[in-house]
Amino acid sequence: MKTLEEIRANSTWNQIIEGQAQHIGFAILMAAGAWALLQTPENAPKLLGLTASGWAWIGIQLALIHQIIVALVFRLQLHKNLMTRVFGARDMTVWASVFMPLLIVRPIAVILTGWADNEPITDYRTLEVIVGLALFLLAGWGIHSTLVHFKLPRAIGGDHFRDEYLTMPMVNEGIFKFTPNGMYGVVFLGLWGIALLFGSWNALVLALFQHSYIWVHMYCTEAPDLRRMHP
Repeated sequence: MKTLEEIRANSTWNQIIEGQAQHIGFAILMAAGAWALLQTPENAPKLLGLTASGWAWIGIQLALIHQIIVALVFRLQLHKNLMTRVFGARDMTVWASVFMPLLIVRPIAVILTGWADNEPITDYRTLEVIVGLALFLLAGWGIHSTLVHFKLPRAIGGDHFRDEYLTMPMVNEGIFKFTPNGMYGVVFLGLWGIALLFGSWNALVLALFQHSYIWVHMYCTEAPDLRRMHP
């Protein structure tokens, strides 16, 4: 395991941009695919002036903004210590104030999309509700495990800021007893659960985009970072 100082001492710009061309390519293709899947029938109902597809498109754009910001901050903090140099001891507080609102609006966008939508997923509403509730509860367990066992500072990328988070052992309690990536693998299932509970096709498309796109972040940004932090 390397310290952050050791990583920064040997950092190159090729390391900073590693995986980001793929990230941009995936983002464009996935956004275009999601747009093609959204449904806006004639006389579609509106919620606060927007149709379900309109809310879904806003949700897609917010997810893109969120993950692009995260990629920039993670790389520039890991390799250049940028946030700490600019904000000093308040670096993680400032980062949390940017990160958390963008994370919270993800499920809100799915809720607003589902609320506005009248495009069904299937004709089997009872099954949708049962599966949706199961996924929602599973995601709730994942959130509880993240907050109680993994801890929020670590979840927002504390290992890019402080050696104390970088040197922490792997978590194997709660949901993490069954999967090493409870946040991306399990917590994001809650978005699918919301869409199924509403029985909303457009909300399901938004959930699919958000869950798939978080894995783009994992493989294009976090995976190279983790290889450097834990060679």
